[in-house]
Amino acid sequence: MQEFILDVPTDVVTLAEAVSWAQEKLNQSGSHFIASVNPEICFSARRNSALQKALLAADLKIPDGVGIVLASRLCGGQIRERVTGIDLMEELVALAAAEGKKIFLLGAAEGVAAAAAAKLKERYPPLLVAGTAHGYLPQAQDGELAGSIAASGADLVFVALGSPRQELFVAKYGAASGAKILMVVGGSFDVLSGRLRRAPLLYQRLGLEWFFRLVQQPKRILRVWIMPSFLAAVTQQRLFTGGRKHC
Repeated sequence: MQEFILDVPTDVVTLAEAVSWAQEKLNQSGSHFIASVNPEICFSARRNSALQKALLAADLKIPDGVGIVLASRLCGGQIRERVTGIDLMEELVALAAAEGKKIFLLGAAEGVAAAAAAKLKERYPPLLVAGTAHGYLPQAQDGELAGSIAASGADLVFVALGSPRQELFVAKYGAASGAKILMVVGGSFDVLSGRLRRAPLLYQRLGLEWFFRLVQQPKRILRVWIMPSFLAAVTQQRLFTGGRKHC
C-alpha cells in the first residue's frame, strides 16, 4: 500500500515489515532498490524530474522522518511509524551477517565507508564485507564503479552519495551492480563510523534527531526550515485535492 506525499509515492510500512521484505528479496533474482522519502526529497523531486523518475522506479520507499508521518496524518493516511534509513540499514547488516550475505559500502568522504565497515564488523563478526569506496569519484566513473561492485559479489549495497546522485546511481546502475538490494542511506556512514554521534533514544522517540544533528552540524540550519514549508505545501495540496490521501 502506498500514499503520495507531494506526488512522491511512499510505502505504508513498518521497520519490521521492511526487513521482512528485504529478506525475501535477498533470496530472489534481480536487483531491488530501497529509497528513503523525507520532506527534502519531496521538494527536490518537484524540481528534478530525473529524481522523481528514480523514486518512482524504487521497489520500496520508506517513510524516513517525522515530517512524512505528520504529512500522512494531515491527509488522513495510515503511515504511523517512521522508518529511518540508518535503522533499516543496521537491521539489514545484522540480517546479512546472520545469513552469510556480502555487503558493500559506497559513499561519504574518503576513509569513512571503510571506518563504518570496520565498526560494523566489530559489532557483527560473521559479517562479510565485499568492499568499500568513497563517494568523491567523478560521476563519469559510475559505470566502472558498478562493475567493481559486481566483481566483488556483494548482495547488499548501501549508497551514501548524497541526493539526488545516490538515487540516480541506483536507478541507472543497480542491475549492473549484480546486487540483490541497493539502498540509499544519506549520512548514515558518518554516524556508523563514529564521525558523528547519533541522537540519544529520547530524541529519536520524540522525532528530534534533526535538532541533535543540527547542534553537531550548524551548517544544516537552512535545511531545518524545510519542515514548515513542507507541511504548508502538504496542507495546501490537501485542500486543493479535497482531502484525499494524495497530498
